[in-house]
Amino acid sequence: MEARVNALAEHLLLIERELRVRGWWQEEAPSAEALASPEPFCVDTLTFEQWLQWIFLPRMKVLLESGAPLPSVSGIQAMAEMVYQQQPGVARRLLELLGEFDRLLTRTS
Repeated sequence: MEARVNALAEHLLLIERELRVRGWWQEEAPSAEALASPEPFCVDTLTFEQWLQWIFLPRMKVLLESGAPLPSVSGIQAMAEMVYQQQPGVARRLLELLGEFDRLLTRTS
């Protein structure tokens, strides 16, 4: 289990790095209202990249650091594919990283 947690933590860092490399990392957080959207992925208030940075990455880090149970399913790559369907080459590496994260998260051993 520890190897899996380490691999997931490493992938969170790789996802963050890719957001930074692509210029999609923001220094200033969105408003509290935007972050509190009840919509899945905050689609009504955040870009997908903002959601990754301000919601997904911090929540996953907390789960990993606290030893809390991890989700048994993930569809983050599928969501990213929808977001980037008109420009898949732009986010190719991000899609790969999110897909590997999904696989690591759903692996049972």
